[in-house]
Amino acid sequence: MIGSQCLIAYRNSTGLLHAYTSSITSYATKLEEGPLSFRVPKIGAEFNNDEMIIYATLELPNGTTKFTQVWQYGPVSGDNSLQMHSMDRDNMRSIATINFATAQASDTVTTTTIKLGSRNRQKNVHGVLNVVSWGILMGAMEARYLKVFKSANPAWFYIHVTCQSSAYIVGVAGFATGMKLGSKSPGVVHTSHRNIGITLTILGTLQAFTILLRPKSDHKYRKYWNVYHQVMGYSVLILSIINIMDGLDILDSGKKWKRAYIGVLIFLGPIVIFLEAFTWYIVIKRKWQSARELNGSSSA
Repeated sequence: MIGSQCLIAYRNSTGLLHAYTSSITSYATKLEEGPLSFRVPKIGAEFNNDEMIIYATLELPNGTTKFTQVWQYGPVSGDNSLQMHSMDRDNMRSIATINFATAQASDTVTTTTIKLGSRNRQKNVHGVLNVVSWGILMGAMEARYLKVFKSANPAWFYIHVTCQSSAYIVGVAGFATGMKLGSKSPGVVHTSHRNIGITLTILGTLQAFTILLRPKSDHKYRKYWNVYHQVMGYSVLILSIINIMDGLDILDSGKKWKRAYIGVLIFLGPIVIFLEAFTWYIVIKRKWQSARELNGSSSA
């Protein structure tokens, strides 16, 4: 985090240990070697049993003895550049205070916990909005399986439009919360999740405007519009599932929600298969009846 005064140690590609200091002034830091706000006359490290131990002599500023301590670990690339640490629950809570005068450490700092809790709530709101919009309110099943029933026409269309409009509005709100979260942590970039989210918002916007350009059922371009609308719709569904799974991986408590979401998909799977088979049965049956009636009228 910005303002941190870091003691860093790592093993380079040749196996040699390197310990140094670095002051973080940006979320895009590369952890370059540099002085801290207080003097560190001596620093060293040793690596044993997969544990890195840093030894340092600190000259505490202005007689201050109590400090907030944060510890993290992350990967080292082949060119010896340090990569970002994980953002999971344990890493986000690796905070405590230490008193150098009494050699005592306390539990997680309360104010920091409150900030983390607030950020986690924002992430949860972002997740709920997007799961509800892209994962529930899409209206695909209504359009696919209700319109086959003549008695459901045109009710299925209005249900479909209502669901998609609601999904789009909630989805835009979810996108806005995601952008806000990203602006608060410019050094933390979930590239695939962000790019898919942007793509979904663009596709959702195109789908919303597509409704306004929907040709009448007997128009010569209607079949092309149907193909376009269905391809876009299925693309949104697939990308939604991928991005929801990706987003649940990012959440601190996402594992249990991911299992629940997978459970919902597994539950819906057989239902969709049954409805798909039943829909095709009705469509084929109607074609046979139409062909039979046509042949009967031709014979007469």
